[in-house]
Amino acid sequence: MKLRTLLAGIGLAGSLLSCSDGAGALSSAREPVDYVNPCMGNISHLLVPTYPTVQLPNSMMRIFPARSGYTASRLNGLPLIVTNHRRTSSFTVTPFLENEDRPVRGGLNYDRERIVPYRYQVYLEDDAIEVDYAPSRQSAVYTFTFEKDGKPDLLFRYGRGKLTAENNTVSGYQQLNDKTKVYIYAEIDVAPEKHAASESSLSITIPENTRRVSMRYGISYISEEQAEKNLRKEISGYDTDAVAKAGRDAWNEALSRIKIEGGTEDEKSVFYTSLYRCYERPVNLSEDGYYFSAYDGKIHADEGRPFYTDDWIWDTYRAAHPLRVLINREAENDIIRSFLLMAEEKGTNWMPTFPEVTGDAHCMNSNHAVASVIDAYNKGLRGFDLGKAYLACREAIEGKSLIPWVEIPAGELDDFYREHGYFPALKPGEKETVSTVHSWEKRQPIAVTLGTSYDHWCLSLIARALGKTEDADLFLRRSYNYRNVFNPETGFFHPKDKEGAFIEGVDYRYSGGLGARDYYDENNGYIYRWDVQHNIGDLVSLIGGDEAFAGALDQMFNEPLGKSKWEFYATLPDHTGNVGQYSMANEPCLHIPYLYNYAGQPWKTQKWIRTLLNQWFRNDLMGMPGDEDGGGMSAFVVFSQMGFYPVTPGSPAYNIGSPVFSHVKMDLGNHTYFEIVANNASPENKYIQSATLNGKELNQAWFSHDEIKDGGLLVVEMGPKANKEWGKNTPPPSEN
Repeated sequence: MKLRTLLAGIGLAGSLLSCSDGAGALSSAREPVDYVNPCMGNISHLLVPTYPTVQLPNSMMRIFPARSGYTASRLNGLPLIVTNHRRTSSFTVTPFLENEDRPVRGGLNYDRERIVPYRYQVYLEDDAIEVDYAPSRQSAVYTFTFEKDGKPDLLFRYGRGKLTAENNTVSGYQQLNDKTKVYIYAEIDVAPEKHAASESSLSITIPENTRRVSMRYGISYISEEQAEKNLRKEISGYDTDAVAKAGRDAWNEALSRIKIEGGTEDEKSVFYTSLYRCYERPVNLSEDGYYFSAYDGKIHADEGRPFYTDDWIWDTYRAAHPLRVLINREAENDIIRSFLLMAEEKGTNWMPTFPEVTGDAHCMNSNHAVASVIDAYNKGLRGFDLGKAYLACREAIEGKSLIPWVEIPAGELDDFYREHGYFPALKPGEKETVSTVHSWEKRQPIAVTLGTSYDHWCLSLIARALGKTEDADLFLRRSYNYRNVFNPETGFFHPKDKEGAFIEGVDYRYSGGLGARDYYDENNGYIYRWDVQHNIGDLVSLIGGDEAFAGALDQMFNEPLGKSKWEFYATLPDHTGNVGQYSMANEPCLHIPYLYNYAGQPWKTQKWIRTLLNQWFRNDLMGMPGDEDGGGMSAFVVFSQMGFYPVTPGSPAYNIGSPVFSHVKMDLGNHTYFEIVANNASPENKYIQSATLNGKELNQAWFSHDEIKDGGLLVVEMGPKANKEWGKNTPPPSEN
């Protein structure tokens, strides 16, 4: 999800002084959290940057600095809670010294900012105030140290809602949408002199010459009373150090599920920073056994299992969900169960697509939660009702319209899709005839056809697992609908009009309007050429066999932009991170470098994975090539640096790439581990010479989930030159 999110929440990023690779970074015994650099990617190449989020893993208490952009010189107050991913803080607090000559209206000049995952520290220059913050899961503590004499104030700002003060407490709420409120309860460790309220703000005056003020607070989506309970169960005092230490321990525990050896210090920082971002979302909304659901506006018992939300599935189904299947199976079970609860509570029984704290945003195209369901099930997870999941996924694909960014029952375009097997495109200049098509997002007919073909394949697997043979056969047939828009003369997926004719004059680089949305979505035809995740073997045949397929991949990497950068990106602003026509910056591109494995040239996958990692994922301010989307792209980095990747979620198999580290040890739970040993791995030694899996020779560029699910050992011998014979004769599995 890219450009529209930029317009809604542009620029809440980090600052020039915020980058830190963690407490103890100079120590010889660095722990995993010490390698995390929350500022990696805080300056974007074009659209939305990463955010230096401070939170505990998957916790609903989270903040990042409130300002207009990474290079902004002022803070817009200090944040108290960011609700949905990368949105503005719902409340802010501003500490200041009363000064008639300088009323607090604008931003705060700041310096010496330091951010690690579990702590935020900054110096407010105008009034010489040291700020120290540390979060727990549903609560947090701020400490303000005033270096100068004067009368301190705390100014709380909020949007549509209400805050009230009584003695040393502040409580209230902000209305997030028609159904959802976020509540806050705060306590200050100094008795205030007075309170003063105005529209959307509340001021607390502290006794003169007080040098240190601490504030602890809880948040809730249930009530003010629950916010207070959340605070009291987690934070008993005002000790920022103690809360930060507990947060540091929580992060080390989470990050230590994957341990690495070898590689450079920067490569380790890229790895653990990427893994940290995989824990940003979704967030656990359960509070003392209950959760608020924006899907029906009610409070529900969680029946002893956490309720999760805030997950942009179009981005995260590809790698973030499969990663969690390996390292946090319990959480993945609960997340999928939460999706089913959302579908039920909403009343439509439509599986969500972009579940947020405030409800399903229903962004992008297709309904890829079905992929996460069958991927988890085919890898042994049983903590959710597959029958309920089947009904919710089927309704989302069959009963809900396939029109992008629109959440309505199926209509005339969906009837056309079912009858003809493709989503129809408009001819150049032809006006939209269907009123429900989004005016900005358009029809995206190729993206919808290809994405829904994959969704139907996933749905067929669920039906098969449930013994619904007739349904399984029907949806399997529909999973071949991508063939209906394949142009054999060009070897590309090509938009068709309602009469069944290919649209004339299509340039696969530029056509389709802004973001190519008239035909594709955010990416051009060169990227959607490979969007058949479930049946790559058939795609190889369509393009003309192994040599033609590999040659087409080569062409994509070598094809120039063909325009100046400003012209190209004016049309395709999401299509950054370019290597030729390949875009490292967008999620539909993540699996593409691994496709050489299917055409007998695994060594090219090894080359391109290392090349792309080195070019676009770096331990610096511009170290992400495009929108990261809260783990969607970072999980690609985690997998690829380890040396394997789930090209086809739903298929219990992994493609092998090029391991960066000499040793990886992944904790699969229940005292089982999957280890990868890459002998001689280095920046130069990126090519696999030979391999063994669990002590047996492996001469293929993939392995099955079953071979590692109870623990396993992959050993690869690395070298500086390609072994073009290794793995070339046994392609990874696909439907054909």
